[in-house]
Amino acid sequence: MNRSIFLGLSAMLFQSCAQPEATDTPASNTDEAVMETEYPEKIQFVSLDSLPITANSYRVADSLPVIVLCHQARYNKYEYAGIAEKLNELGFNCLAIDQRSGGPIADQPNETTLAALEAGKPIEFIDAEQDMIAAVRYASERYQGSLILWGSSYSSTLALYLAIELDEVDAVVSFSPGNYMEEEKGSLIEKLSNFRKPAFITSSKREAESVTELLAKLTLGEDQIQFIPEGPGHHGSRALWNHQSDAEEYWTAINPFLANFK
Repeated sequence: MNRSIFLGLSAMLFQSCAQPEATDTPASNTDEAVMETEYPEKIQFVSLDSLPITANSYRVADSLPVIVLCHQARYNKYEYAGIAEKLNELGFNCLAIDQRSGGPIADQPNETTLAALEAGKPIEFIDAEQDMIAAVRYASERYQGSLILWGSSYSSTLALYLAIELDEVDAVVSFSPGNYMEEEKGSLIEKLSNFRKPAFITSSKREAESVTELLAKLTLGEDQIQFIPEGPGHHGSRALWNHQSDAEEYWTAINPFLANFK
């Protein structure tokens, strides 16, 4: 997709999805040509159970860090339309995936969900964990820089578990996590008690108390942040969408954290 057309689509998605949930090394001429002709590039790779995962690859340069972007419930990779472009401008490659637990937004389908349904595979939150692991492994092999795993709502909870478990993950960004996978994964409160990797954890203002409880046994290190917005904020990564109130507050908070990885 032509870059200018895609940016127009991103703006449309930002507007139509506004509803409650139920660089260190400049790009080479070749890099610039790729971004001009197909931006983002739609790619596929397989999950741990061989299910094809569809993703949007926002590539800048292989030597730069990469952020794996995971969406919230009933959403898909287009939750990050607009967000990924800004992250590119900050010097990060981005890989926005369709997890099998998700759905359509703004007439854009979740292609991994459709593939899972066709294959008769379950699509609960926990089933998407293998998709996120596969995405981390794909990005780790593709890019030489640091790898940041970024989640939204249910995937932000899984992102915290995976940041604990996976050596490939250098840092985590978590928008609106909770301890609601305790039965399947064990208490996240307990697992986070000895967590030492860099982390940026945030939520809406209303959700902040429950996030604080989630971090009750973690003594935040210098590069571990719980950001509580002054305004009401929003649930999940859509807090960063351009038209959202308080979006600039979130960007102002997260930019210094991301600057540590450039």
